[in-house]
Amino acid sequence: MQNSPKMKNLIDALIERDLVDPIVLDSVKKQAQKEKRDIEEILLEKGLVEEEKLFKLKAEILNVPFRDLSDLSPDPNVLKIVPFEAAQHYRFIPLEIDKKNGKLEVGMLNPEDIDANEALKFIAHRHNLKPENFLITLSDFKKIIKEYSSFKGEMKEALKELKKELDEPEKGRKKVEKEKIEKIAEEAPISKVVALIIKHAIEEKASDIHIEPGEKSIRVRFRVDGVLHTNLTLPVRIHPAIVSRIKILSRLKIDETRKPQDGRFFTQMEGKKIDFRVSTLPTYAGEKVVMRILDPTVGLKKLDDLGLEGRNLDVLNKSIKKPHGLILVTGPTGSGKTTTLYSILHILNQEGVNIISLEDPIEYFIEGVNQSQVKPEIGYDFANGLRSILRQDPDKIMVGEIRDEETAALAVHAALTGHLVLSTLHTNDALGVIPRLIDMKINPYLLPPTLVLVIAQRLVRRLCTKKKEIKPTPEIEELVDKELSGMKPSELKKMNIKKPYTLYEPEPSKECPKGTKGRIGIFEMIEMTPELEQIILSDPSERKIREEAKRQGMTTMMQDGILKALRGLTGFEEVKKAVEE
Repeated sequence: MQNSPKMKNLIDALIERDLVDPIVLDSVKKQAQKEKRDIEEILLEKGLVEEEKLFKLKAEILNVPFRDLSDLSPDPNVLKIVPFEAAQHYRFIPLEIDKKNGKLEVGMLNPEDIDANEALKFIAHRHNLKPENFLITLSDFKKIIKEYSSFKGEMKEALKELKKELDEPEKGRKKVEKEKIEKIAEEAPISKVVALIIKHAIEEKASDIHIEPGEKSIRVRFRVDGVLHTNLTLPVRIHPAIVSRIKILSRLKIDETRKPQDGRFFTQMEGKKIDFRVSTLPTYAGEKVVMRILDPTVGLKKLDDLGLEGRNLDVLNKSIKKPHGLILVTGPTGSGKTTTLYSILHILNQEGVNIISLEDPIEYFIEGVNQSQVKPEIGYDFANGLRSILRQDPDKIMVGEIRDEETAALAVHAALTGHLVLSTLHTNDALGVIPRLIDMKINPYLLPPTLVLVIAQRLVRRLCTKKKEIKPTPEIEELVDKELSGMKPSELKKMNIKKPYTLYEPEPSKECPKGTKGRIGIFEMIEMTPELEQIILSDPSERKIREEAKRQGMTTMMQDGILKALRGLTGFEEVKKAVEE
C-alpha cells in the first residue's frame, strides 16, 4: 500500500480534514516507505489520530464497508477456512459465512492489496464461497489473529498429541507406569502442555499458577491482580506427567510424592528472563503445584510506580538516605512488602556500598546485591544468617522478615552498630509496630536511636483509563468527609480534591476486558521524631502513637486510598475491602 494512489488519497484526506499536521504526516509517510509498513500503523503507534476515525476515513476513500468487531467472537470452524500463515501475511481474517448467499465475509486491513485479493479468491473458491470484503481496524485484526493461537485451541492440539503417548495396551501397564510417566515428562507433547500454561499465564500478567488435581479433572488457575480465576480444566490422567515435567524443570525429586518440595527455574520470553518459584504439596487427590511468576519488569519498580506520592514519598526518600537505622514495612501476606523493599534496594544499590540480603525465598535477583537464601532445615535461619552477615562488612542489610525475638534483637543491634537495616513485620498498621517490637522483648529505650521509619501498606486493583463515573451515596460521602477532615487542607488542595466528590467503577472495554489492570499500593508512614521518642519511653500505647502520627501529618491507608479513589486510580469499595483485611 505504501506507494499506491490510495495512500496519497488517505494523506490528502487527513490533511483536508485537519486530523494530522501536514509536516508530521510527511515524516510519517517517509517512515512508512522506509520501513515498508502501513501508514495507518505508524499513525496509531504515535497516537496521532483516533483508530476508528482513521479506518472509517480509509473505508470511505476505498468505498469498502467498515465493520466494527467489538461484539464478534469468531467461530473456530470459520477461522479454519483461512490458514493462520495466510491470515498473518495478507492481513485478512474470515469473519462469518453467509450460507444463504454463499458468501465468506472477510475483514481486511488492506482491501486495495491485489495479492491479498487474489489469495482470498483462491481460498474462498476452494470452499465454494465468494469473498465479501470489509475494512476492519488494526486492533480488531490483532484481536482475531490471537484467536488462531488461543489458549484452549493450542492446548487441545497439544493434548491430542499427548493422548497418543499415554494410550497403550493395559497388559503390563503397572510395571511400566513409573518409567513411562518419567519418559513422557521429558518428551515434546507434555513439554508443550506445560509451556502453554506458562506462556498464557505470563501473557495474562498472572502472579501465580495453581495446578490442582481433583478426582475427575485438573483445575488450572491463574492469580491476576490478586484474584484467582480458573483458566483451564485438563484430564486427570495427565496429572502425573504435568507434575513430573515441572519437577524436572525445577530439579526436584520426581519419585518423592509424599513430602512437599520447593524449587525454581527460569525461562526466556520476549527477550526477558522470567523466574518461577515452584512449590509442591501432597493432597488427597495428588500433588498440588503452585508456581510464583517472578517477572523483573513487574516486580522491580520505581517508588512512584508503587503508588508512593506526596508526603509518603518525601518521608521515604529522606529516611533511606540515613547511614544507619531500622526501616520496617508491615502488612499481611500479599500486600506488596517485598516489592517495596526491592524498590528501596535498587536506589541504595550503588558502587561503594556493600548490600547483603537474607531472604526466604529470593524473589528477584538484583545485580550488585549479595543475596543469601536462608535454609531453616539445616539451621541457617534469619537469626543465624544475620550473625554471619554482620562479619561480612555490610553497609546496608535486608532481612526478609522479623519472625521471632532473636531476629528482632539482632536487627536492632545491627541498626545500633552503624548499619541501615530493612525488614518486614506482620502488623495491621503502622501504629502497631512499636507495641509489637516491645512484645518481642525489645527494650523501649533501644527503639528511639534505631527505628527510623515504619511503613504499612496494602494493594488495590488499578482502574483502566476508561472507567465509569459514579456519584457517592450519602453514607459514602459522609465517610469520605470524615476521613479527609483529618488531613491538612494544603494536601487536599495540592491534589485538587474538592466537592462534589466523584468516584469511579471498572468499565470493561476491548483494550481492558476486566476494567482493571495491575495493582497500586496504599500506604501510611510514621517516622521517628523527638515527640515519638518521649512517647516510647513513657507511654507507648497505640492511642498516644496515633496522636503523634496525626501531629506529624501522617496520611492513613484509608485516606491514601480515598485520595486515589477520588482521582480515579482505583475503586472506593476496593480501598475499603483492602483496609479492612
